[in-house]
Amino acid sequence: MPEPKILRYELPGGWQLLVGGSAAANDVLSTELAAPGDWWFHADTVPGSHVILRAKEDEEPGKDTLHQAAAVAAYHSKARAARRVAVLVTRARYVSKPRGVATGTVNVTRGHVVQVRPDIGPAIRMAE
Repeated sequence: MPEPKILRYELPGGWQLLVGGSAAANDVLSTELAAPGDWWFHADTVPGSHVILRAKEDEEPGKDTLHQAAAVAAYHSKARAARRVAVLVTRARYVSKPRGVATGTVNVTRGHVVQVRPDIGPAIRMAE
C-alpha cells in the first residue's frame, strides 16, 4: 500500500501544518499523527483535507495563526473557489474515527466554526 500523501506547510512564527492529500491520508493524520493538543481543521459540511496545526509546548497560536490554518483547510477543500468558507476548528483530542465508517470520515465532539477566505498565501510549502 502506498504511503499516504501528507503535505507540509509552515506558517509565520514557525507553526507547522500537516494537510491530508487523500481520504487515507486524512485518516492517518487524524487518528495516528495528531497529538491530543494539536489543532484540527476541516471545511464544515464540504469534502476536503484534514489539517493539523502542530501545538507548541510553550506557546498557544494566536487568532491570526488559527485563521491562517483555517484558510489553508478551506483552500484544500471542494469549496476552494468560494469567497468565504465555514471551517470547523477543534483540538485533535475531540476527533475520533467511529468503527465501520468510510475512509476519511471522523466524528468531532467539540469545536467551533470560523469563516475564512480560502488562501495558502502565508503558508510556505515544505519539501516532501
